Amino acid sequence: MCTAKKCGIRFQPPAIILIYENEVKGKNRQRIMPVRNFSKFSDCTRAAEQLKNNPRHKSYLEQVSLKQLEKLFALLRGHLCGQSLATTMEQIQRETTIDPEEDLNKLDDKELAKRKSIMDELFEKNQKKKDDPDFVYDIEVEFSQGKLQSCGWDTDSADEF
Repeated sequence: MCTAKKCGIRFQPPAIILIYENEVKGKNRQRIMPVRNFSKFSDCTRAAEQLKNNPRHKSYLEQVSLKQLEKLFALLRGHLCGQSLATTMEQIQRETTIDPEEDLNKLDDKELAKRKSIMDELFEKNQKKKDDPDFVYDIEVEFSQGKLQSCGWDTDSADEF
């Protein structure tokens, strides 16, 4: 029925704005969805889920990902806390990327689950599928022997078999 084109946020009064194309009429439309009962202490994930599952907006937000809505609510929360847009964007960037040097063993369960979901999304995004044009089945790679060092622990076990 409608195709989402752009999704953004308005700070005053708080609202999510969706620009979509009406497939029946072929015209671009704008839908303003007011954000109510949201404060600087609110959970962005829960607010995004509630908006996406709202019966009035559900059909319009089908093509908008939950992660995008969460980021928009995080921007609104940063604005309500008095942070600048650049500071809030930097904070969101830090929360949605994985630092390879970070020790994941020191994180609590909630933060670890966030990091794992980010890794899963990144894996799905970068995964080569059979339908991709540059997909190659059964890749064989030769590794040079000069860089490898032998380990003493597995040399004896090869003779036993």
